[in-house]
Amino acid sequence: VVVVVVVVVVVVVVVVFVVVVVLMVLVLVAVVVVVVVVVLVVVVVVFVVVVVVVVVFVAVVVVFVVVVVVVVVVVVVVVVVVVVVVVVVLVVVVVVVVVVVFVVVVVDVVVVVAVVDVVVVVVVVVVVFVVVVDVVVVVVEVVVVVVVFVVVVVVVV
Repeated sequence: VVVVVVVVVVVVVVVVFVVVVVLMVLVLVAVVVVVVVVVLVVVVVVFVVVVVVVVVFVAVVVVFVVVVVVVVVVVVVVVVVVVVVVVVVLVVVVVVVVVVVFVVVVVDVVVVVAVVDVVVVVVVVVVVFVVVVDVVVVVVEVVVVVVVFVVVVVVVV
């Protein structure tokens, strides 16, 4: 009877020990699995956040570059147009003045008529110059307004 009791006690102790060891191993495996899953989730979240930040940064840089290029192109075009308009207007004014002076010098013989013609030529030149300057100013203002409007529309869009 004593031997049977000792054997039963030993078997129970061994079984309890085995169960405790198995449970400890299972808990250890569960902890390792949880840690690995948490680390993987954190790595994936950080990777996604980094990718999103990089994509947003690249998009902002691309938009900025496009806006700068558009503004530079528009400004260059406006400057070229204004320079061309001013040159054309100045050429027209010079041609008109030369033609008027040539006609006055060739046609006039009498000094009094020549003096009157010179006064008329000066008045005509001043009037033509004032009108041309006004036209150039209006054209430049219109071009500047259009350019500002286009730039604002491009930046807003």
